[in-house]
Amino acid sequence: MARIWSTELGAYAGQPVELAGWLHRVRRLSQLSFLILRDGQGLAQVVVEDPAQVEQLAQLPAETVVRVRGQAVHVPAAPGGVEVHAPHVEVIALPVGPPPFDLFRPQLKAQLPTILDHAAVALRHPRRRALHLLAAASAAGYRQTLQAHGFVEIFTPKLVGSATEGGANVFAVDYLGRPAYLAQSPQLYKQIMVGVYERVFEIGPVFRAEPHDTPRHLNEFVSLDFEMGFIDDHTTVMAMLTAVLRGMLAAVQEQAEHALRLLDLVLPAVPAVIPQVHFLEAQRMIAEVTGEDLAGEPDLAPAHERWLGEWAQRTYGSDFLFVVGYPMAKRPFYTHPEPERPACSNSFDLLFRGLELVTGGQRLHRYADYLAALAAVGQSPEPLGGYLEAFAHGMPPHGGCALSLERWVARLVGAANIREAALFPRDLNRLSP
Repeated sequence: MARIWSTELGAYAGQPVELAGWLHRVRRLSQLSFLILRDGQGLAQVVVEDPAQVEQLAQLPAETVVRVRGQAVHVPAAPGGVEVHAPHVEVIALPVGPPPFDLFRPQLKAQLPTILDHAAVALRHPRRRALHLLAAASAAGYRQTLQAHGFVEIFTPKLVGSATEGGANVFAVDYLGRPAYLAQSPQLYKQIMVGVYERVFEIGPVFRAEPHDTPRHLNEFVSLDFEMGFIDDHTTVMAMLTAVLRGMLAAVQEQAEHALRLLDLVLPAVPAVIPQVHFLEAQRMIAEVTGEDLAGEPDLAPAHERWLGEWAQRTYGSDFLFVVGYPMAKRPFYTHPEPERPACSNSFDLLFRGLELVTGGQRLHRYADYLAALAAVGQSPEPLGGYLEAFAHGMPPHGGCALSLERWVARLVGAANIREAALFPRDLNRLSP
């Protein structure tokens, strides 16, 4: 007899089955008892009627690893409509002690720091598992959508010889006696690869050495990047991103349906065309309402993003809003300026429910423009020689964007803290587990 998943029980009603997993809970009633088994996909209910067996199972601590053989029986009132009767329970491994919190409760009864301290156990909780099923399905939808549009997946180095985007927010490491850094993003590599495949994407970790301690930032996160060539301008990238978001949500709906039910989650709709507002117009509207003097401000504060998210919902009924035309002073050296307004950029942020989710735009593509841009910020081209070589040998107009997977999931479920959406978060204070 081959082991089956708990989620497959419905197909085996009336047949002998074998399950294996963890002892989630034993519920003792007057006439019979239930053993709730948890495996990698869900929960199964096992009916135990023999008083001696009930007593024996009641002595087993939660999280005991067990194998159960019995008869699958159709019972409409059972979870999933099928439960296991006449079980033989074999203990595979005993825990050395009880878990730090009850995993059978609907919510973990602990503060977030305690949950993160005990992530190895907390991640077993059904709701915690559901969050990361959303992440896995989102990444799958991202990959499937881009591959369907002719993109090639790439895998770029995470140890680099110079900062990707300049600045001091990089983690320095000792690379066999030479200075090196953890990559802030795959930006320079994915631009180079536009000259190879035209359309590329990557799903991988990036690192930001920023000493922040906020509910929206991490020092290591999973970045979903794509870059595409032969674009008209940044709006081509925005259109592709819109299609990608639809693909991600479709994959979540299809692949993580159980997680959606468990979290009581309704997915947002992506408009056919996501509304957009220019950065300067956004500032004007915010200043008109708040009375703030925003002249010369190069970015939006979190409170401004929230206001714009509420405005987009009121005005367009949309959870998503593109803000375009950010000042060039706030964007990296490779950003393409607006042709008619060179102080502004052909770039965008995508706000999702009032929080920046994606940053992207059109890049420079002419070699001479890169030399001029680097000179303007006082940066030597020498450390970027390998990157600039791509432009010295011809590159098309191109652009792309990057999306934080953890921030995406946190906004989907309405989490108060992005750390809830990270398996093992790395932040200002946390380097373990």
